[in-house]
Formats: sequence, structure tokens, C-alpha cells
Amino acid sequence: VQLVESGGDLVQPGGSLRLSCAGSGFAFSDYYISWVRQAPGKGLEWVAGIFRDESSIYYEDSVKGRFTISRDNGLNTVYLQMNSLKSEDTALYYCATCTGGGCSSKNSGYWGQGTQVTVSS
Repeated sequence: VQLVESGGDLVQPGGSLRLSCAGSGFAFSDYYISWVRQAPGKGLEWVAGIFRDESSIYYEDSVKGRFTISRDNGLNTVYLQMNSLKSEDTALYYCATCTGGGCSSKNSGYWGQGTQVTVSS
């Protein structure tokens, strides 16, 4: 089982990034997928989640209107388009098969290794 994130980078405030999460070794298309982030010195924070058939999508309040989650089950990939980035978005971003409150720990579900997003001028 593997989840591999990519697309993290250093970007200026107001900029955009697109993160990707590629899954393998399990029935990716059957799973709800979340993006979860961890800022330096802080705990895990759920950011967005998408049902397996995209029928329902959810966002944490601070990213609503700026971030968009989507998926391509044919490619076993979930994306996170991040626009209007702020310094407080700086974090290590994970994709995982957890849902909501279940994302407060890495002890459940499948997790990737993360991709670093740094928003700074």
C-alpha cells in the first residue's frame, strides 16, 4: 500500500500550487481521501476530503473558496488545487484515507509521507 504526495514548493503569498496524491496497492477508488496538514510545532489539521465518487466534498473553514479537492480514479490520484495562499498555509501536507476526526492521528488508515508547502516572500 502506498500513497505518494507531490507538488509542494516554496511560493509567495497570493500564489498557487497544485498537490497530487497517487495511490497504489489498494482499491484507491473505493476510499474517501483526505488532505491533512501539519504546521511546524502543531498537530495534524484536516483540510479537505472527497468521497470515492466525488458525490460529497468537504473543506475546513479556513480554506473554503481557496482550495479545491478533486480526484481521477482512472489514475488513482487525488489533487488539491491551492489558490490565494497565505503564510498560515505553510505546512507538511499529507493525503490519507482517514475521515474528519479520524485524521487527528496517523494510527488509522493509509498515509503518505507528505509534501512540504512553504508560503513566504
